Amino acid sequence: MRFPIVHTLKQIATIIQCEYVGEDDFAVLGMNEIHVVQDGEIVFVDHPKYYDKALKSKASVVLINKKVDCPEGKALLLSDDPFRDFNRLTQFFQPFKIANGLISTSAKIGQNTIIQPNTFVGNNVIIGDDCMIHSNVSIYDNCIIGNNVVIHAGTVLGSDAFYFKKRPEGFDKLLSGGRVVIEEHVEIGALCTVDKGVTGDTTIKKGTKLDNQVHVGHDTVIGERCLIASQTGIAGCVIIEDGVTLWGQVGTNSGITIGKNAIIMGQTGVTKSVEGGKSYFGTPIEESREKLKQLAYIKKIPSILKRLEE
Repeated sequence: MRFPIVHTLKQIATIIQCEYVGEDDFAVLGMNEIHVVQDGEIVFVDHPKYYDKALKSKASVVLINKKVDCPEGKALLLSDDPFRDFNRLTQFFQPFKIANGLISTSAKIGQNTIIQPNTFVGNNVIIGDDCMIHSNVSIYDNCIIGNNVVIHAGTVLGSDAFYFKKRPEGFDKLLSGGRVVIEEHVEIGALCTVDKGVTGDTTIKKGTKLDNQVHVGHDTVIGERCLIASQTGIAGCVIIEDGVTLWGQVGTNSGITIGKNAIIMGQTGVTKSVEGGKSYFGTPIEESREKLKQLAYIKKIPSILKRLEE
């Protein structure tokens, strides 16, 4: 998430009321998660396991809960609870805005686009030309939809990320201030859900087609010309490269990459990153030919045991 204008380190520290290490006028351009953070942005870290990763990341400012040596060229925000203060920044720069109607007056809708009854279009949404948005679709604030996109009934774009921190009193939610970006010639089936990014974009690229009842988690990027069949669940921060096919009831772990032109057969659990250009099956995932051989061997076990008993 880039800020509307450049802020100083002192201004950011004042917003969240914390100490800092760095020059008062150190420029801060935005905030982001560690896997996508860029120069000029803030990243938060609240666990020793990830201190080193955060301090060595592209982030210019690290929001951290321990006094550490500040890396050269960076700044620190010292907080007793970085998770809480990251939420404070999200609330400050991307506060929730009440809608003023079924289709917000701030939404921009292209030529020849059809929006069927009972569809909700939130604040600052942009929809391109020649789109078909069927009934009862919900398009949350700040979503961007390209030209020639079809979205079927009951689909939700821009719902919050499933991202929680466990505390003694329950679960604390990390607020979502990102967007959903749908590129041109995408078709999304009925009753799909696409979560917005925490601070960045959840993106579905040009020409990709989603079947009914597909879930796409926060900050995931789906490449061009992918096919994703029904009841597939894609976790957050997944990269699906161009030309990938996911057949029905596939599920993925978060933070993995599925390589270009890979085929994932139905009911596979994608537990790790996989190379492109191959077919995969099973849980844990393996190349499909090898997995099917293993299953064939397993079927022979009863007859082998019977011969051994004889």
